[in-house]
Amino acid sequence: MIRLIENLLGGLPDWAERPLVAVLAALLGVAIALLAHAVLFRILHRVTHRSASEADDIVVNRLFRPTRWAFVAMGVVLAARETPALEAVWERFAPFVMPLLTGWVAVAVLRAFVEAMIVRADISVENNRNARRRRTRLAIFSRIGTFLIVFLTVSGMLASIPGVREIGVTLMASAGLAALAVGAAAQPALKALIAGFQMAMTEPISIDDVVILDGEWGRIEDIRTTYVVVRLWDDRRLVVPSNRFLEDTFQNWTKTTSQLLGTVFLYLDQGTDIGPIREEYSRQIAAHRLWDKRAQVLQVTDCKDDAIEVRLLMSARDGPTLFDLRCELRESMMDWIRRNQPEALVRRRTLPVAPVELGASAGLAELVAGSVNGDARKAN
Repeated sequence: MIRLIENLLGGLPDWAERPLVAVLAALLGVAIALLAHAVLFRILHRVTHRSASEADDIVVNRLFRPTRWAFVAMGVVLAARETPALEAVWERFAPFVMPLLTGWVAVAVLRAFVEAMIVRADISVENNRNARRRRTRLAIFSRIGTFLIVFLTVSGMLASIPGVREIGVTLMASAGLAALAVGAAAQPALKALIAGFQMAMTEPISIDDVVILDGEWGRIEDIRTTYVVVRLWDDRRLVVPSNRFLEDTFQNWTKTTSQLLGTVFLYLDQGTDIGPIREEYSRQIAAHRLWDKRAQVLQVTDCKDDAIEVRLLMSARDGPTLFDLRCELRESMMDWIRRNQPEALVRRRTLPVAPVELGASAGLAELVAGSVNGDARKAN
């Protein structure tokens, strides 16, 4: 290929021959590389389209762009082997370009693998605990792996610059002082990074977990290396540092399972007949679409001066379903009591007071007046 180009350019002078040969060799190598890349990925796209799995489609789509540039670099490398002028130019850029392409391909492979695994971890099913744990680990390790790849890539690119490399050697000579300075400056970042590792291993929270934090109810929407995003019930987002889930106390309603127990309290008159209310509650909850048939109990849990406390215990498959179940049963039970046992509603009781006779009231008035006058004389 190179000899053919040189023969075609044999009539050119020496000052123009070598640079032009290098340029044409590079263009020819790039064209061949792009053609090979297009043919290869056309075959891969046909194979993946015939497959029923989405994972292979994700991998091919993620690798398309970085591998195209890697093929271009490979074409330039092969052309440079046969062209001294091109090789001299390529040697100046290769230490900078090759780490960049290698890091880009590595990040693409990592993200393709993570996305393919996420597709297999379906959290839309009812029993999704294992899938949520898998997604959480993949998300955390993906971000940590991306950070490490980018760090190594930038380090390799900077190491190719002679001035930066000399600065690095100088810093290594004073490693003790530099380590103290860097450690003090990077303490928050290192703490957050270590917290991310701990969360991936201990799993205090997972993606889509229901948590109570600072009195707010919400779901874990995203877990980053340094912070966690909690989507609250009214679509607000609560951004929380990662180490808080390791150092502070919080409620996790779906740590082991999404099934929950809930209560509804009714305050009724002390003379209420509980039997019919218990039967009605059993009938209503048995026919309710949101009840998961695990628990249902009606108990009188307290007796106060003016009312008794009746607790309705119920269960549901998750937190939002339990909330709707509690609201609907509270409303339906109070409506049934109002229509069928109105005497069960709490009423204020007052004792009747005997009427006061006129003479007695006059004597009481004189007594009060005398007391007031006596107090006035003492004050004077």
